[in-house]
Order: sequence, then structure tokens, then C-alpha cells
Amino acid sequence: MPSPDRDPQPDGRAPGAVGDRPRLLDPVELASLASLAIRARVVVEGAFVGLHHNRHSGAAIEFAEHKEYAPGDDVRHIDWRAVARVDRYYIKRFEDETEMRTYLLLDTSASMGYGRLGVAKLTYGSMLCAALAYLLAQQGDPAGLLLFDEGTRHYLPPRSRAGHVRDLLAMLESTFPAGRTAPERALGQIGELAERRSLIVLFSDLLDATDELGGRLRQLRARGHDVVLFHLLDRDEIELDLDDLRHFEGMEPGDDRRLLADPRELREAFRRESELFRARWRDLCVDAQVEYHLAVTDVPPSEVLRQFLFARQRARIAPSARR
Repeated sequence: MPSPDRDPQPDGRAPGAVGDRPRLLDPVELASLASLAIRARVVVEGAFVGLHHNRHSGAAIEFAEHKEYAPGDDVRHIDWRAVARVDRYYIKRFEDETEMRTYLLLDTSASMGYGRLGVAKLTYGSMLCAALAYLLAQQGDPAGLLLFDEGTRHYLPPRSRAGHVRDLLAMLESTFPAGRTAPERALGQIGELAERRSLIVLFSDLLDATDELGGRLRQLRARGHDVVLFHLLDRDEIELDLDDLRHFEGMEPGDDRRLLADPRELREAFRRESELFRARWRDLCVDAQVEYHLAVTDVPPSEVLRQFLFARQRARIAPSARR
């Protein structure tokens, strides 16, 4: 597998790039690329098109407070605006934000294997996970990965060592959809493992997820963790855009339901139920102060990642604007 730290093409551009502007590949095109390492790079580069970002982002610092200058303090931190206002010397004190640990949780249950016309939800989620892991590695922040169905299938702790991202990508490439889902258990495990404030990102279609999930999300936020939910759905699960007679069956193990129906009669009812389903989880996330992103598998992953990065960039700018 090519290393994600290397340029996938001799000229330094990712596959699909046009000039200095990477082309937003659709999910099917993206899935056809040689390896997940290359796909991750393409998604990240596509996400940054038109997004103002710091090319040298790494360990960040945030303003904490003013302190009156004392001999020995670093004069580079003198706040000259404060000096002009009060005619006394103050320095700015900062808090380091080093090594933000991130936990990526990917649902690998049977329903995540659905993808009638495009890529399966599991493939799409893997590409988003890989892109975030690649981006975090570029910033010097360690990312871990937990693959789950009804229980934990595989877990890779966050590490900063060389080759860690390659191991994470290999784990993603080897996964497959099977079993039922229990995202609340996966979040419970991460809650026990994350000893300090972390970024926790859950990727799931939430099919058959229980109300216990809401409690887990609120619990993690109460402990100070930054929590993000990517709600992965196929376009069929939103619109049921089918025209002829279809045979429907459940995808989760133990679900023996069978239905032969004309989708034209079901379409409007299905759309209403789908909207209620999505609104339920969206409202629950708002109530729990969890960031919610709907990710439909026919949308370029670069666009989903861009919206995520833009939302976080905007959230960081807003508090400083109020000072």
C-alpha cells in the first residue's frame, strides 16, 4: 500500500487533479482508485478547495489571559494594544492545545453494506475515516480507530509513531459488513478509554440504534469530549427513488421481514418516515450538543469533509470575534 505521506503521482498531484485544483471525484470514481491511502489524500485535497486553512496547522495555542509584565517574561508576548490603552505593560498568556486525541468509530454492521447504485455505506464511511486520519496525521494529532457491530470488532489506539496511519488504513481496507449494530456500546467503550478531552467521531447509518445512544452522547459531552456524528445513508434510504415492482428484505441478521410492493405507492410515505428518522437523530444531537452531519453516499466525500471543516473553522472564529 502506498504511504499516505508520499505524493501518489510523480508531479505531486493527486489522481483527478486539474492544474492546482483537485477535481471532486464522485464516490464511485473515488472507490475505484488503487488504495485507501490515495483515496484519503484525494478527499482531503478536494475538501480544501476554496477553504481558507492554515497550511502549517499543528499544535495550536489559544489565548488564556493577560498578565502584568515582569522581568524575565518574553517581550514578544507584550500586548501593545493594552499598553496603548492603560499605559502599563501586559503580556498575553496562552494555553497549548497539543496532541488532540481523536477516536474514529465506524459501524460495520450488515446494513452498512447497502449500496444499490453507488458505493456501500461502509466503503463511503471508510473513505471519510481514512481522510480524517490522514489529515490529523498531517497536523501531528494521533487518531485511533474502532470498528464495531454488536460488539467491538477491532480497535487501534491513537498513536503518533511512524506507520500508524498505514496500520489504520490497512484495518479499514480489511473490514466487511456483518452482524447487528450497537453504537451505544462502542461509545461506552471509548468513554472508558478516553482519559482526557478528545475528539470522538461516530460514523453510522443508525439503523436499529436504540435510545440508549442519546444517553451515551450526552454523557461524553458532559465529560468534556468533542463529539461528532456522521449519519451515513444511501440515497434510497432518503427518497426510495424506484419505479417498478420490488422485493424488499431486512439486511440486519435475524430480520426476516419480506415485502413485495409497488414503490410508487410507498414513496411518499417512505420519504415522510425517512425525514422523521433523520430529524429524530438530528434533534437528539442538538439537544446533546453533538455536531451532526448527514452524509449521503452519492455526494463526493470531499464535499462532506469540507462542510465539516468549514463548520469547525467557523466555530473557532466566532468566540474570538466576540472578544
